[in-house]
Amino acid sequence: MIQGILSIAGKPGLYKLVSSGRGSLIVEQLGTGKRFPVNQRDRVISLADVAMYTDGEDVALGQVLTNLKEVAGGEPVDAKALDESGLRDFFAKVLPDFDRERVHLSDIRKLLTWYNQLISAGITDFADPEPAEEPSAEDTPAEEA
Repeated sequence: MIQGILSIAGKPGLYKLVSSGRGSLIVEQLGTGKRFPVNQRDRVISLADVAMYTDGEDVALGQVLTNLKEVAGGEPVDAKALDESGLRDFFAKVLPDFDRERVHLSDIRKLLTWYNQLISAGITDFADPEPAEEPSAEDTPAEEA
């Protein structure tokens, strides 16, 4: 699950949220386990909040990563081995209706880098947690009079 996995502008790699305090976050770098505080001035993005542009509705990053895992067979992907057209062709297998004008090659490379870092860190479940369903009136037993 990518809930709690962060990207920090200007810092390489991905980070796991350890705790939050007043005005700062404590994060742990995936792979190294190094912990440090992140100031509120830093631009921090949760991967759970990222989506990819498509020709229809935007698709959550968790679903894109799940599709990528299926296409790649759960193995890391070497983005450097593919040229521009190869990257776009590969990504078309992952997300066939991605918006070819708004999704840039740098976005695809970053996605593959994130995927490889998550796989290396042992994070292979990318699905968002299912929200708990409220019981409907039909499912609730009627009270006896």
